[in-house]
Amino acid sequence: MDRYKLEKHGLTPERQVNWNLSPARLYEESLGRGVARLAHMGAMVTMTAPHTGRSPNDRFIVRDESTEATVEWGPVNRSVSAEHFGLLRTKVVDYLNGVDLFVQDAQAGADETHGISVRVVTESPWQALFSHNMFLRLSSEDLKGFAPDFTVLHAPSLKADPSVHGTQSETAVVVNFSACEVLVVGTWYAGEVKKSIFSVLNHVLPQKNVLPMHCSANAGPGGDVALFFGLSGTGKTTLSADPGRSLIGDDEHGWGHEGVFNFEGGCYAKSIALSRETEPEIYQATQMFGTILENVVIDEDTRVIDFDDDSITENGRVSYPIHYIDNAITSGRGGHPDNVVFLTADAFGVLPPIARLTPEQAMYHFLSGYTAKVAGTERGVTEPVATFSACFGAPFLPRPAGVYAEMLGERLRQHGAKVWLVNTGWSGGGYGVGSRMNLSHTRAMVDAAVTGQLTETEFVRDPVFGLDVPVAVPGVPSEVLQPRGAWADAASYDAAALRLADMFKENFQKFEDQVTGEVRVAGPR
Repeated sequence: MDRYKLEKHGLTPERQVNWNLSPARLYEESLGRGVARLAHMGAMVTMTAPHTGRSPNDRFIVRDESTEATVEWGPVNRSVSAEHFGLLRTKVVDYLNGVDLFVQDAQAGADETHGISVRVVTESPWQALFSHNMFLRLSSEDLKGFAPDFTVLHAPSLKADPSVHGTQSETAVVVNFSACEVLVVGTWYAGEVKKSIFSVLNHVLPQKNVLPMHCSANAGPGGDVALFFGLSGTGKTTLSADPGRSLIGDDEHGWGHEGVFNFEGGCYAKSIALSRETEPEIYQATQMFGTILENVVIDEDTRVIDFDDDSITENGRVSYPIHYIDNAITSGRGGHPDNVVFLTADAFGVLPPIARLTPEQAMYHFLSGYTAKVAGTERGVTEPVATFSACFGAPFLPRPAGVYAEMLGERLRQHGAKVWLVNTGWSGGGYGVGSRMNLSHTRAMVDAAVTGQLTETEFVRDPVFGLDVPVAVPGVPSEVLQPRGAWADAASYDAAALRLADMFKENFQKFEDQVTGEVRVAGPR
């Protein structure tokens, strides 16, 4: 029966097929095959070098009748023909037929109506454990009648041939919406599996009037929901992991008719510089059986983890089921958001620490998806570099960004959610001159926003960015709230603010034909 199920995918496996093994069994298979090691306290340690992050230039979507008019083709969504997909698929199937297989069946989306069933067929036992951690786990009863809506054929040891398969390199992540399949070859980085399904949901859910979002979400004691959007390094995980609030999810959500729902059953947190003091919940998860430590350094003798060692990569990752977080909402569901927080690490030091946005400004900043890289983070970066990623997740958006922004605007107006822009970057000057925002102050501002403490507060208009900035926040010195006053030289602030404003305007030109006039003028002056 198991082999017959795989035959439906065109697979006729010649070797052992392992179906939905438990974490303990997958540990045994991984350690026995020498593809993973055991860390102190029981986590599994894996290595994916040379690919220690996603390969955005190797991501493809099959261009056919179903995608021709709906996908925004370009450097983010590279097209590949159905013929090239077929040739690569044949190679993948032939390869998988000759190796031991691990099959993991799961769900993506904690919503009975809008979630999709996912099957991952892989040569790797630890990648099967990753799928077990990251997707929503099904009961034995649910597995009896399981039929996948989308299937991932995962062959990381296999390499594509660009001259034959139409790829850029030997690595390829190819989504075929007509065949409801994803092919992954040439990379062991586990994030490709979960992000490929996220891209699938970003394409199919808008057709069902559900907004897919690259954000974390939590809920207060009274059930009020807050969303946190932000690019890497802005504090999305840190600020959503609030001991006083319950975690719905840390990365991917949908906003549907009844509220928000998590796409995943686990968390995939960055591990660099992780400590018990700064991130106690995540740190606790790294000490537990079932957790995967991806590209994280351990002592060869004691097997103790060194989260400060970036000799493999700064993008070390930790994968664990969400119930490893003590205050997680395991249903993955919440009501309609009361507050939406956009996080940005402004290395120019000119954006206010917190500001209130109108729905039109929210759409503008959602489309902008701004943060900044600082000197030293990448080779050749000697001064702050503005980075814009539409909807805070451009690499995963098959459709035009304006589609998602319009859906967000509709929901903000319908449900009255308040939107806040929070700068977790620099104050009193840009990177190298000013100082990083005090985390305790940022936490106090976010707490004041999501608990309604700023409802009756007086706001003043920022003259450059047009944002409403509170004049007082409990627990935060008033001089922190006005960025111009925090600079020693006001003229230098003005020059830096105008420079960043021009960057915003230049970037937004590509969205002007996707939005209304009210949104077009909602940016910097």
